Amino acid sequence: MKRAGFGIKNYMLVLIIFCVVRAGLAGQDRVDNDAGWPNYGNDPGGTRYSPAKQINRSNVPQLKVAWTFRTGALPHDEDLDHKAAFEATPILSEGRLFLSTPYDHVIALNAASGAKIWEFDPKLELPHGASEVTSRGVSAWRDGRTSGPCRLRIFLGTLDARLIALDGETGKACADFGTGGEVDLTAGVRLRDPGEYQVTSAPAIYQDLLITGSSIGDNRAVTLERGIVRAFDVRTGALRWSWDPIAPWAYHTTPRTGAGNAWSTISVDVEHGLAFVPTGSASPDYYGGIRRGDNKWANSVVALKAGTGEFVWGFQVVHHDLWDYDVASQPGLFNWKDGTPAIAISTKMGRVFVLNRLNGAPLLPVEERQVPKSDIPGEESWPTQPASTISLVPERLSPDDAWGKDAQERQWCEEKIRAARTGEIFTPPSVQGTLVFPSNVGGVNWGSGAYDPERHLLVTDTNRLPIFVKLIPREEFQETRNRASESDRLHGEFARQTGAPFALFRTPLLAPSGLPCNAPPWGTVEAVDLFTGKKVWDAPLGSYLPGIKTGTINLGGPMVTAGGLVFTAAAMDNYLRAFDSETGKELWKFELPAGGQATPMTYTLHGRQFLVISAGGHGKLGTKQGDYVVAFTLP
Repeated sequence: MKRAGFGIKNYMLVLIIFCVVRAGLAGQDRVDNDAGWPNYGNDPGGTRYSPAKQINRSNVPQLKVAWTFRTGALPHDEDLDHKAAFEATPILSEGRLFLSTPYDHVIALNAASGAKIWEFDPKLELPHGASEVTSRGVSAWRDGRTSGPCRLRIFLGTLDARLIALDGETGKACADFGTGGEVDLTAGVRLRDPGEYQVTSAPAIYQDLLITGSSIGDNRAVTLERGIVRAFDVRTGALRWSWDPIAPWAYHTTPRTGAGNAWSTISVDVEHGLAFVPTGSASPDYYGGIRRGDNKWANSVVALKAGTGEFVWGFQVVHHDLWDYDVASQPGLFNWKDGTPAIAISTKMGRVFVLNRLNGAPLLPVEERQVPKSDIPGEESWPTQPASTISLVPERLSPDDAWGKDAQERQWCEEKIRAARTGEIFTPPSVQGTLVFPSNVGGVNWGSGAYDPERHLLVTDTNRLPIFVKLIPREEFQETRNRASESDRLHGEFARQTGAPFALFRTPLLAPSGLPCNAPPWGTVEAVDLFTGKKVWDAPLGSYLPGIKTGTINLGGPMVTAGGLVFTAAAMDNYLRAFDSETGKELWKFELPAGGQATPMTYTLHGRQFLVISAGGHGKLGTKQGDYVVAFTLP
């Protein structure tokens, strides 16, 4: 009896302990289950934040390669590979990773082992003059009405302007979507040049709608393709709504202007039924004498009712763009300090605008400031531009800012700066030649920002590279191009801007050594407090010179985790790095087998956290090319 009594008491104690432990483990399981990556930016609002925290500040130096997969994407086409960039961020759905290659092959991988499950080849019809050879990813949607084929649908927008739906289980086209699994996106856009109207970003999804914009090749002409944003039924591919950012004013210009397109990633606020569309410049980028006025809603973030495409509000970050200042970043959705639904707009100028996302009202101050006037005949540049509390990069360049690895090179750079029109941000293009700084590379480019909700920090990768822009009178264009130096042909771009009185030449301002003519750092990863607008830390990202943290030009973006870490690659030295999210201290780095011009992602599976990045390099940027997907985990 004594034994039995002792057993009952202890049984009750053990039962209580077991329930407590099980509750704790269940909580951990919930964290693990939540630590997926179902969208390009993890959540539909593009925060690039993960609650996964198994990998943290203390153990991140122990990260090891878990698996490596090679896509076989390169070499592919000798004339196109030099443009190819592996910019994809995989997504996770039902234990599988889904990603796209630069040539739009869609691949499904086992998320634990990296083994290939299936691959889909869209059989691109891509001319050698194609503007871009890249794809940043795919989207996934689950159909709750069926358990049959295409219950899980993977969507891809292609470089030859198709929207394709695939069965997530088999990789076969969903026959009930469009015609044989695809929709032709060239319908209604007034296609000008094959290979110049493309889709490079993952479509957004809202309920049973698939929302996509387009990538349009710059500076070919005034009259380019229409930059319409469209929503399609996820099951049938039927068009549900369409919105043109620059209608109706663009239809009344002579010649008709085009573009204003949304080539970056569209964000969705599921709770409030809103889609946030980042738009680019109306065409052409560097001459606006034909498209007079402020050019709404180009160079903006516009809130649309996601279900209907109805305009709600818009915020224009640049009026009458003359600098190729597209909104390249995905708008980031977060909650303001009082719970107000908010949006952070990162820009190529390095300015970040923080707004109420329900009505577009600024949550941090915005003011219109006077900017330099254009001296080009016929050009009516806008007299003011919006300035925000947050400015991530320098906004002025003068001969005193010249830099060189030695005195001779510094003098060379100083003379180049002095010979151009330069000064403060928004100095317009000129026949003399203007140094645009910040340039069309950024500030912040398509890598966008990552938001840490615990510390209300926005983390971004930034660039600090001047671009020399020269307008060429139409009658002088061909002769100027013919007598251009070999260096200009190699590093610069001649663009016709057909229909405008001026053509264009633009090139990065690089010294004879190949290094930028402004002082380093040339690329950084930095964190800013979105509640106060104050910079918290700023660290050089990558290096051009061994042993010196110069930072490099970068394309790609960061992500943030609950483990107190920022992960980013993007720089030209091919390293993936981890930074302390509170201090910016670099804690770990790993040299990838090719350039990491992509944004990493993370997930937890079977109790293990994985970190994954695409490493295939960037042809235009000149980093090492390859076809690797690399996953890391703790030993």
